[in-house]
Amino acid sequence: MGFSWLLLLPIISTCFINPSSSAHGNSDLIQKTCKNTKYYDLCVSSLKSDSSSKKADTKGLALIMIRAGMANATATNSYLSLQMVSVPNDTLMKKVMQECADMYASANVSLQNSVQDLSMDMYDYAYVHVLAAADYPNACHNAFNRYPGMSYPSELALREDGLKQICDVVLGIIDSLSQ
Repeated sequence: MGFSWLLLLPIISTCFINPSSSAHGNSDLIQKTCKNTKYYDLCVSSLKSDSSSKKADTKGLALIMIRAGMANATATNSYLSLQMVSVPNDTLMKKVMQECADMYASANVSLQNSVQDLSMDMYDYAYVHVLAAADYPNACHNAFNRYPGMSYPSELALREDGLKQICDVVLGIIDSLSQ
């Protein structure tokens, strides 16, 4: 599946500014927290690049990763909107891309809901909202599969993998919060 870390670089750099002041973050807590996740390296690099991780507790680390997921969903929604402009005469492709853009907008809303859930220590609800956010890209992929001959763009596949991996990290952190 070959996930490209370069895909997350713009997301991380736009969400996590001033890496020089946070090069190490809260290393012990970050490493301990990330050991409970499916994508340890993604977790550690994302959290250490955010200056607010220096003072964050485990819930704060989850919120940082949720913001990364929201940035991914927003960037993918914008990407799809730009792609729709590039296919002005292909109404079917535009329809599928609009459906996908809507799915990524819904993923963003689900992640926003998980932030509210975490603030109220409602970990089960937060978990469900993050699961939903991770699943919305599947509906986008399925939209392409409904039409024979329509191929799923590789750039979109990379973005889908990125969001799913970020959500998997968040789910691992939420699991550790609810224990």
